[in-house]
Amino acid sequence: MKLTKEELNILSILEENHNVSTESIALQLGISEEQAQMTIRKLEDEKIIVSYPTLIDWNKIEGKETIVAMIDVKVTPERGVGFNEVAEQIYRYPEVQSLYLMSGTYDLSVTVEGKTMNEIAAFVSNKLATIENVVSTTSHFMLKKYKHDGVIIEGNDDKDRRMVITP
Repeated sequence: MKLTKEELNILSILEENHNVSTESIALQLGISEEQAQMTIRKLEDEKIIVSYPTLIDWNKIEGKETIVAMIDVKVTPERGVGFNEVAEQIYRYPEVQSLYLMSGTYDLSVTVEGKTMNEIAAFVSNKLATIENVVSTTSHFMLKKYKHDGVIIEGNDDKDRRMVITP
């Protein structure tokens, strides 16, 4: 789909800060607030704007800790539909946070969240591995999150990290 310059500018502004008001967008682009709202609504209706992120570090909240696993899945594709039907079976599970078709040594990359390692292990052995076309799985558990979707999670990025040079 080809977008207008105005639509592209609105997407750029929203990508940088999804909390920006339509009034601010209108001022930046020299359009009416109503026009900005209509354009955003159109982009949402056409599923170009898929969602608005709120990034929360749940591991800092007692009782809300989660374990994240990234699971590599080898699949035998089905004639005529490729990986789509298997992918659909997998992404329908509520434990699955994301699913990608990959190039390389495995076919699908699945991100799963659970309360315990046992919960994730049960998902892999009872649900994922039992899907007919799944050949093998390899699980990787996330130990620490430093950066997510361009946002630094861990570390003090306010520190001055320049090298001190003295004469």
